[in-house]
Amino acid sequence: MGSGFRVLHLVRPFLSVLPEVQTADRKVPFREKVMYTVVSLFIFLVCSQLPLYGIHSANGSDPFYWMRVILASNRGTVMELGITPIVTSGLVMQLLAGSKIIEVDNNVREDRALLNGAQKLLGVLITIGEAVAYVLSGMYGDVRDLGAGNAILIIIQLFFAGILVICLDELLQKGYGLGSGISLFIATNICENIIWKAFSPTTINSGRGAEFEGAIIALFHLLITRTDKVRALKEAFYRQNLPNVTNLCATVIVFLIVIYFQGFRVVLPVRSKSARGQQGFYPIKLFYTSNMPIILQSALVSNLYFISQLLYRRYSTNLLVNLLGQWKESEYSHSGQLVPVGGLVYFITPPSSLADMVTHPFHALFYLTFMLTACALFSKTWIEVSGSSARDVAKQLREQQMVMPGHREANLQRELNRYIPTAAAFGGICIGALTVVADFMGAIGSGTGILLAVTIIYQYFETFDKERATEIGLFGF
Repeated sequence: MGSGFRVLHLVRPFLSVLPEVQTADRKVPFREKVMYTVVSLFIFLVCSQLPLYGIHSANGSDPFYWMRVILASNRGTVMELGITPIVTSGLVMQLLAGSKIIEVDNNVREDRALLNGAQKLLGVLITIGEAVAYVLSGMYGDVRDLGAGNAILIIIQLFFAGILVICLDELLQKGYGLGSGISLFIATNICENIIWKAFSPTTINSGRGAEFEGAIIALFHLLITRTDKVRALKEAFYRQNLPNVTNLCATVIVFLIVIYFQGFRVVLPVRSKSARGQQGFYPIKLFYTSNMPIILQSALVSNLYFISQLLYRRYSTNLLVNLLGQWKESEYSHSGQLVPVGGLVYFITPPSSLADMVTHPFHALFYLTFMLTACALFSKTWIEVSGSSARDVAKQLREQQMVMPGHREANLQRELNRYIPTAAAFGGICIGALTVVADFMGAIGSGTGILLAVTIIYQYFETFDKERATEIGLFGF
């Protein structure tokens, strides 16, 4: 009963006022889980397209542009904050619990309830804080022009949207749906972006006349309207600054490569000490930490972009600010979006094309080294703070009275240490390498986005298959 327990007990008075979804008191049928998941996704998509009432402007450079891919947010809409509050609160509480600053006994139901309550309370506070910060920072127009009424109305809209996301995530995780809201919304946001880039009917004039933004639609449009079919094909496959068919092919290839790597695992046999003859397996996947390395790396880079951009706007002549990053308005953007052109943030940004790699080899090499190192370190660190290290797994197996055949119980941790740290580090490097390959190939949605989407979709496929196997004949076969 350390000080951590006393800290968690401070949350108890707030539990009665926090929004809560009751745990399912029955086994929810698979068909019903699918329905809850689809309805939750539909609500999220509606909120992602519903504009905020009362804003004066949502144009100009977006300081959070680089973060939106992993935060499932959409600028100028009710879903402006996306999953930022719930992800931030979850990471903070995970780090506090993993580093033993807050002591939690996961075997005690009350401790788990208090930890979940603390995470939810922190998420609500972050929602309020971010909503106020967005309005005061002038993201929706000057505060004086907005007026007190509109400013308060925008904050209320963002607050209720944040609460809605928290409740939807809790609804799915408490047995009513499949997976988690966080994963579902991230994957949907990324896939929506890829589909839009492939089939967007929007026309853009980039100096060669009006062109369709969607790569597939542009391919057919060019083949129909151009007399020189070979030149039309060449333009559809290699056009610059707009999605092209090569980008789309690269995206499909990366999808297939990541799915192939998902199958790599080491399976360790285990058996029960108490129930004779009961055997099982403990699989250690190559992607042992799943997509956490790329999420943490993306969060770090995105925050560096955000801080650098804000500093450069105010102190563009300062040497230290220029070393951190230099920015200019993209010539291909119609909304004044800033892009890095120098400093640290430029070198940790993927090269824009293979030609850019050849022209700036140091940039490409620095980016490659940074990605591999950062993902490996984040992966190794995450197993320690998330309770999935060899020590934690050995403890869990002992509590379940499971042993490895041919090994003494005392050697269980040492045997797991042969595999888990290696899988975490090498898996992190592989994830970083796949992200770099996707970026270099010009895949749609960035390497980070594709890695997140594929790993989440694969997890959903496994969950779907497992749930479906328990209810054979649900769809008539």
